[in-house]
Amino acid sequence: MTSASVSRRRLLKASVGVAAAPAPAACGQDAEPVRRLRFATGPEGGPYNAFGKALATEVAGSGRRLEIAPVSTAASVDNLRKLAGGSVELALTMADAAQDAVLGREPFARRAAVTALARVYVNYTHLVVRADGPVRSLDDLVGRPVAAGAAGSGVQVVAGRLLRAAGLTGERAVKERRLALSASTEALREGTVDALIWSGGVPTPALSTLAGELPLRFLPLEGQVSALREQYGPVYSSVTLPAGAYGLTKPVGTIGVGNYLTARADVPDRAVRDVLEVVFDRWRVLLRDVTAGARLEPRFAISTGAVPLHPGAVAYYRSVYG
Repeated sequence: MTSASVSRRRLLKASVGVAAAPAPAACGQDAEPVRRLRFATGPEGGPYNAFGKALATEVAGSGRRLEIAPVSTAASVDNLRKLAGGSVELALTMADAAQDAVLGREPFARRAAVTALARVYVNYTHLVVRADGPVRSLDDLVGRPVAAGAAGSGVQVVAGRLLRAAGLTGERAVKERRLALSASTEALREGTVDALIWSGGVPTPALSTLAGELPLRFLPLEGQVSALREQYGPVYSSVTLPAGAYGLTKPVGTIGVGNYLTARADVPDRAVRDVLEVVFDRWRVLLRDVTAGARLEPRFAISTGAVPLHPGAVAYYRSVYG
């Protein structure tokens, strides 16, 4: 067990005495108004947006006096800014962007009061090129146009860090194009970029569709993981694109980064517990269209690094899992 795991478990034990205190008996749930939580997700058609819509549906069918209102966004960085600014109460975000927000690191001008509800699944970094094209390694990207994520997205963050870790800066820099996934796949199809970088579940439907239209190559990135971990910590990990995904004949090592379900600290504990009850009860449905084969387990869910758990989340995990 790592020291981070021990610290997180101590936090859970120390916090439960206050966070798990029962609500006054006079306030029955039936008498409470329906609480509406705005949920920053991602662009239409993307995995965050799919998760947000699925959660809204499952909460609506749960009988709880809670409404989830998904909000389409540019994704992680945009979501965190909206969360800090108070225009939403919940947000999905990649772990690296969330850590930057909590620590007040670029692209955030100041520390943001972001709390975590759960680490819900892991993104796989995809560096995709045409199999019949000239790019066979990271070094071959020098000076070439690369779709490197939409502005305000978590993909933009991980893509920039990957390119810097690979030494693709200065005279060796690529020509970064700020494109969302749909525009990225179209650009690779048309040949206006030589590569696209994407961070998402496996398989990502848009990439599966592209792989059915033209031969693709997925470049291995496991060699960059240690440099990223050294500079940014354990938000990055080694993962593997499995054989069979996208027609791959053998596994491809790459970079993994978690996705957090986050909330403003002032969201009521009861609302947070209601959300988590639905998430853990219906996780198979919520993740079905996001990433294949994922599981949601408590020991995985509480691993949110520098991002503190919301008191309502602490109470939930302690009450259910001890």
